[in-house]
Amino acid sequence: MSIVTAVLAGGDGQRIGGAKPDRPLAGSRLLTHSLKAAHGWAAPVVLVLRNPTQVSNVLAPVILDDPDIPGPLGGLASALAWADLNGTDRVLTIPCDMPFLPPDLLARLDQALKDDVAVAVAASGGRLHPICALWRTTTLPVLVQRAGNGRLSLNGLSEAAGRVIVDWPIDPRDPFLNINTPDDLAHAEAMTL
Repeated sequence: MSIVTAVLAGGDGQRIGGAKPDRPLAGSRLLTHSLKAAHGWAAPVVLVLRNPTQVSNVLAPVILDDPDIPGPLGGLASALAWADLNGTDRVLTIPCDMPFLPPDLLARLDQALKDDVAVAVAASGGRLHPICALWRTTTLPVLVQRAGNGRLSLNGLSEAAGRVIVDWPIDPRDPFLNINTPDDLAHAEAMTL
């Protein structure tokens, strides 16, 4: 076992009215789309939540965000610690709100993660997507140190740890479409018709 896929779903989803992982898209909840993609890439798959009651009926082990680190960095910290404890040296992170992720996400990030690189980060259309990244577990001490200094940016962490950027085309659609609002969800639903 060398890679674990961690689906980060600990946010409260305020802009979409809460309960983002359970929002329906094309007949399935957003979380189901993410878990299906994750299971296609690498086992084991873990779901990372801020609160164990955020979602139910999940066929994946649940781990909780580090309570001392806010935001997605808390989820990444827990995923990296879990992976290290379980003999895994890399963690692929994806969010619960990007239902169209590219099927070659893990393969391309893994290919780019050379020995002298700590993180391979996805990008598209000139934008980085550090929540979609392959992280070496050796980045955990850097994360903890930065979080202790109030630096909570995934982008900043990936840069400080040493990253490579892997770019995807956005034609015919951006595979990293992020759903944050009801309008985003309606747009994504229209794309599935």
